[in-house]
Order: sequence, then C-alpha cells, then structure tokens
Amino acid sequence: MAILSALATEVLIPVAGVIGIAFAVVQWVLVSRVKLSPAAAAAGGSKNDYGDYLIEEEEGLNDHNVVVKCAEIQNAISEGATSFLFTEYQYVGIFMSIFAVVIFLFLGSVEGFSTKSQPCTYSVGKYCKPALFTALFSTASFLLGAITSLVSGFLGMKIATYANARTTLEARKGVGKAFITAFRSGAVMGFLLASSGLVVLYITINVFKLYYGDDWEGLFESITGYGLGGSSMALFGRVGGGIYTKAADVGADLVGKVERNIPEDDPRNPAVIADNVGDNVGDIAGMGSDLFGSYAESSCAALVVASISSFGINHDFTGMCYPLLVSSVGIIVCLITTLFATDFFEIKAVKEIEPALKKQLIISTALMTVGIAIISWLALPAKFTIFNFGTQKEVSNWGLFFCVAIGLWAGLIIGFVTEYYTSNAYSPVQDVADSCRTGAATNVIFGLALGYKSVIIPIFAIAVSIYVSFSIAAMYGIAVAALGMLSTIATGLAIDAYGPISDNAGGIAEMAGMSHRIRERTDALDAAGNTTAAIGKGFAIGSAALVSLALFGAFVSRAGVKVVDVLSPKVFIGLIVGAMLPYWFSAMTMKSVGSAALKMVEEVRRQFNTIPGLMEGTGKPDYATCVKISTDASIKEMIPPGALVMLTPLIVGTFFGVETLSGVLAGALVSGVQTAIRLL
Repeated sequence: MAILSALATEVLIPVAGVIGIAFAVVQWVLVSRVKLSPAAAAAGGSKNDYGDYLIEEEEGLNDHNVVVKCAEIQNAISEGATSFLFTEYQYVGIFMSIFAVVIFLFLGSVEGFSTKSQPCTYSVGKYCKPALFTALFSTASFLLGAITSLVSGFLGMKIATYANARTTLEARKGVGKAFITAFRSGAVMGFLLASSGLVVLYITINVFKLYYGDDWEGLFESITGYGLGGSSMALFGRVGGGIYTKAADVGADLVGKVERNIPEDDPRNPAVIADNVGDNVGDIAGMGSDLFGSYAESSCAALVVASISSFGINHDFTGMCYPLLVSSVGIIVCLITTLFATDFFEIKAVKEIEPALKKQLIISTALMTVGIAIISWLALPAKFTIFNFGTQKEVSNWGLFFCVAIGLWAGLIIGFVTEYYTSNAYSPVQDVADSCRTGAATNVIFGLALGYKSVIIPIFAIAVSIYVSFSIAAMYGIAVAALGMLSTIATGLAIDAYGPISDNAGGIAEMAGMSHRIRERTDALDAAGNTTAAIGKGFAIGSAALVSLALFGAFVSRAGVKVVDVLSPKVFIGLIVGAMLPYWFSAMTMKSVGSAALKMVEEVRRQFNTIPGLMEGTGKPDYATCVKISTDASIKEMIPPGALVMLTPLIVGTFFGVETLSGVLAGALVSGVQTAIRLL
C-alpha cells in the first residue's frame, strides 16, 4: 500500500493546480504595475532602483511621446494577433467539429453502436460500459482537450502582447528591470498552461467517473480523447502560426534590410507590424498549444496503461494518479525556481541574462529530481505490476522513479546540446558564420552539415531513455519518462515566451524612436531568448518522441498486434510511406511559407515604390494590408498539412489494415524526430 491516501491525492492535485494559477495571477499583477500611460509613468519618479535617470531624460527626448507611441504600437500588435487567432479558430473549429463526428462514428461503430455492456478487454470476467457511450465520452474529451489547447494559446498571446511594450519601457531603467518584466510575463503563460491543463484533466476524470464507476478501463480509454484534442489543436496552431510569422519575417527582412538598407523593425517598413504579430501567434500561441498537446498526450498515455495494470485492476486511485501527482510536484518546483530569477537574484549586466535562464533549467531539473523521489515513495506501493503486451510485469516504486528521472535529465541534455549547436557562443555557429567569407554556397553547406550533426547526441539520449524506461516498466515507463521531460513545463514555457516578448520589446523601441541604448538592451534580452527558445524546442521534440512511442505501444496493444514484423510486405510498405510523411508535410508547409512570403515581398516593394515620402519618414506605410496577407495565407495554407496528418491513419487503417498502419506510424515517428531536430 502507498503511504499517500486517496483523500490526500484528491486534495493535493487540484490544490497544486490552483496554486499555479494563483501564482500566474500574482505575476500578471506585478507586470501590470508598469503603466502604459504618460501620467502614470511620470508619477513613478525619474530614478530607478540603481540610481540612474531614464535614458530619455539623459538624452533630452520627450518621455510623454515615447510612452504614447509604445502604447499605440502595442495596441496595433495586439489587435493584429487577436484578429488572426479569432479567424484561425473559426476555421479550425469547423474542422475539429467534423473530426469529432468522425471519431464518434469510428469508435461507436466498433460494436455496431451497441448500448449493451461489453466484456472488458483486459479485466477478465468483468463487464465494461457500452461502446456507444465510450465513443460519446471520448468525443467530448477530444473537444475539451481542443478547447483547453485553444484557450492556452490565446491567453499566452494576450499576455505576451500585454507585456511587450511594458518590457520596452522598463528597459529605460536598466536591463535587469526589463528582464524581470519579460520573464514574469512568460511565467504567467507557463503556469496558466501547466496548471489549467492539470486541473481540467483532473476534473474531467472525476466527472466521467460518475458514469463509469468501477469501469476504469473504459474511463481512461475515453480520457485519451483529451490528449488527441490538445495535440490536434496544437498542430493547426503551430502550422498556421508558423506560416504567418515566417512569411512576415521574410517579407520584412528581404525588402527592408537587404534591398532598402533600413534597420530591423524600422517603422517605415510596411511589414514590421505583421512581423511582430507573427512572433506572438507563432512562437507564443503556437508553442503554447504544442507543449500543451505533448503534456496532455503523455498524461493520457500513462493513465491508459496504468488503468489495465495493477493500479486500475485493484482500483488504487493514488497509484493511478501518479502521472498527475508528478505534474503537481512540477508546478510547485517551477514556482520555487521562478523566484530565483525574479526575486532571489538580480540581473545587473547583459552578460548575466543567458546564465540566469540556463540556471532556471538546471535548478528546476535538480529540484524536480528530489520531488519525483518523494512522490514516488509516497504515492506508489513498494511493488506493483504494469501491463506489458498481454502480461503483467512487476515493477518497484524506485524503478518508476528512475524512469521519470531519466526522462527529466534526458530533456536537459537534449536542451543543452540544442543550445550548443544554435548559440553564437560556441564553435558550431561560429564555423557557419566564418564560412560566409567565401560566399553563400559554403554557408549553406556548413549550415546543412551542422543541422545533420546536431541530431546525433539527442537521438542517443532519447534512445537510452527508451531502452532504460522500457526495460524497467514497459510502455508505462516510456510514458512517464515523457512526462518527466515535461514535468518542468511551466519553467520551460516561461523561458520560451520570454524570447518573443523581448523580441517585440526591441521592435517597439525601434518603432517608437527610442534611444539606441534601449535597443541594445532589448537586443541583449532577445539574443538570450533566441538561444533558450531552441532549448525549449529541443524539450518539445524529445518529449514528443517518447509520447509518440508510448501511444504507438498503446495502439498495437489495443489493436491486438503481437509483433510489428518489418519483413512483412505490408509493414515494410507502411514503414517507407510513414518515413516519407514528414518530408511531404515539410514540403507543404515550406511551399506555403514561400508563396505567402512572395506576396509579402511584392506588397512591401509596391508600398516603397508608390507611397510618397515613405523612405524619408514623411509618408505612412499601410501596415494593415501586410497583416491581411499573412493572415489570409496562413489560414488558407494550414488546412492541407493538418488534414494530411489527421486523415492518414484513418485512411491507411480503413483500407490497408492495422499491420500497414503500424508500419506507417513507426516510420513517421523515426523519420519525424530526425527531421525535427535537424531543422531546429
């Protein structure tokens, strides 16, 4: 028996979620104290905490005009991002509703839409709830996961656009003040997403339990829809936001920086607002939905396997909720870790920014290791069994601790290796930069080689994690290893969101005509954010690989596939086709970005050529048209890649059977991980 009682578990999980949400609200209140009105800014006094006057006052600039301009630019960015997301969600909502109907029809038709109780698949001699109601609840949880993912992305975007100008204004007082504002804003998003995801999933489980009662096999099978809904929404958020931001980025830079030789984020550039909007809809809303999808999938995969193991068979609620308890501990650990960046230590120089962000990852990982050990000791019995492809494998609580811990530390390794290959502080990027001396051709060759080489260590880290965790606890071990990698998601998302917020802050400083010294400070913040953002992407890819494997194991178990034999023609054909799918998907998205960027370049050129006084600064660019080009292109182009991913398993499984489908899924998993890391 576990030391932690079922009642304590029922209290601990929602309390941790509520604490996380409350902490996010506190951080938001602290950020909101930076006012975007000239009167409020003036009331704060002219000196900052380090005894320095505002840069505007030193250089004789009009502080009133600076604040007003910052507020206007922030409003334009916020309106553009909100407009895009509302449009995107309308189209995606229609697609998701149709897909929900498809899910219901497929699941309901398994037993001919029967309303009679069915013999349980894994609990011999027991009866489970009717297939029709499992289909209904699965569809409901799918929609709930999609809505939670949608809200997470939207709130992240609103927080980022709320904080960008405030970060700019705080940069007048020093780089430390600006860092705290940007990081606190990122923490709001991180804690809201992690906490709301946990609370909504926990509430869903308890509401569904009112109907399912002791049928935990059916209960947690229906809960899997929550993860599918979250990851499906993340797919569209990532693709749509990615097309938007890259189209605007390419259009703004090619014409503005290359052809017209004007600075980045210059207000004369017609695509500058679209570029800043893109940072929010792609890197904030898209990344938020993406990590929420991985988090929900890993939780659901672990719960499904646990439900047909001794936890589910013996109705051990505390053991069953072990994945949720790990996430709960993660929220508390991330809360303590965040205080190290915002309250315990102060950033006083540019060179301290990047180390402070890296320390967040190291501190959270170290504290989380201790937290996992404690919760494994309290929540798990000394010995229990885990379902392993038709048999029950005996596992110890410390064995499961090791599975979660190896996933956690593998994530840190992947993150730092990713940083090594993407930071200009290390030789790989310096070699690529040095290759530019002989022209673009050698630069491209070095860049491609660097991308390929960056795959090696992360793949070995993922491989070791898979082997060790599977050896200890079968597919459940892999699922909790993925959860371990995502257990510090609140800190990871705070660091991820910090980057685009700092990037926007620099753009606002440039457009508002603020001192070059402020732009230097925001650029320093942004440079650190770009590096740590790559770390966040590494975490996302690593966890997605482990989650995908855990879900693949759940699929072959549920489909009754004993062995995936690569010598079978059906499986081998599936492997080849599956390995091709990431390239097909990448081709579709890259072509979409190219088409949208072409339209953007033509529009920016047209405005520079036809609007009188635009280059001189006396004419005003038409920002709205560029925003519309990116919005229309991303909405139009995101559906085909999304449909490819979501419909392929249905089509292959229906027409070619589960053997071929198992090959397609395995091929796509192996190929997709390599491609994702290489293109970081």
